[in-house]
Amino acid sequence: MTAPLRVLCLDIEGGFGGSSRSLYESVRHMDKTQAAVEVWCRKDGPVVARYTALGIPCRVEPAMAHWSALPRFSRNLLSLLSLSGYARRHARSRTFRHRLTREVNARFDRVHFNHEALFGLAAWLRRRTRAPFTLHVRTNLWPSLFARWQARALSRDIDAFAFITANEEATFRRHGGRPRAGAVIHNIVTPPDPAPLPELAADARFKIACVSAYSWTRGLDRLLDVADELERMDRHDVLFVMAGRMTLSRSLPGRLGEIGRRGGTLADAAQARGLAAHFRFLGHVTEPERVLAACDALAKPTREDNPWGRDILEAMAMGLPVLSVGTDATFVETGVTGVLQSPFDAVALAGDIARLAEDRDRVRRMGGAARARVAALCDGIGRARDLLDLWRGAARPE
Repeated sequence: MTAPLRVLCLDIEGGFGGSSRSLYESVRHMDKTQAAVEVWCRKDGPVVARYTALGIPCRVEPAMAHWSALPRFSRNLLSLLSLSGYARRHARSRTFRHRLTREVNARFDRVHFNHEALFGLAAWLRRRTRAPFTLHVRTNLWPSLFARWQARALSRDIDAFAFITANEEATFRRHGGRPRAGAVIHNIVTPPDPAPLPELAADARFKIACVSAYSWTRGLDRLLDVADELERMDRHDVLFVMAGRMTLSRSLPGRLGEIGRRGGTLADAAQARGLAAHFRFLGHVTEPERVLAACDALAKPTREDNPWGRDILEAMAMGLPVLSVGTDATFVETGVTGVLQSPFDAVALAGDIARLAEDRDRVRRMGGAARARVAALCDGIGRARDLLDLWRGAARPE
């Protein structure tokens, strides 16, 4: 019998983000007779105990430095060269990097980088090992000189790529990436069956969940404009349930930036606009699936044209229609599994929400279609087999 492929997976999130949870699902569904997986996490998070419960070796390596291209030129320079930037963190990780090199050379047949932000570590390790490298491309980098640098470096050092949708592959190639081998492998989603949060379940309003921390690119502030339209329509039967940290950064434009410079949050922005009654801010939630279980739909008005994030897929798997923004209807399809806008239109979205609130049967039908679509595209055993095939086929060029 052929020995299992020995694979080291490097994870930057430790279970606190979608990429980490997606890797966990892949490993959980992997055929253990075919792959012996070990995971190293940069953060000590909830996924570490889950790996241990599966008998998967998992360790925490906080010195694992990572960096990825940002939208603005000045932000890239700051994040690379500041006192807390990537260059200094990489220099301080010397002991970790040498230990990683020794262990890869002694114990592993493949190294899987679970996020393109590990491209610097891949470049350093490439010169010191012969094991084939694979990598998950999980985001669409914003167009910039730095994104092109990152894509070309990855093309040089990675032997096979997994793209979570065809969009990430197209963006990677647009930035000059030239993968030697690769495949589109959708993230695995296993529908949970949690108990809904009782304080939410008791609220009879049409509840729309948001289960991601605030960032400008995620567009959650756009919901203030939607709530403003609902207020003008005298619709007080809709509640936006915001789960996640809603801190506003100082560099945000306009009123949001002013509130951020005072240490405020999106809740403060809602209060300042007289819209607090349309929102419930929960802060960080350890079990966001319990929020989803108590709500009727999920909203993610992203500015990144990426309506397929982990929060979207998990909501769909639980039978919730999704309201999002973008051009790819693989998952969110208007009138079938939710509402997909392009471009974002607060007035139109408020109207869509009002009609959904009045037709719960339609909401349930759309939720059922959403569940079926995720079950077909994000099957655990099938997608884990795809990743195993990618690992097997990865090879260093002669």
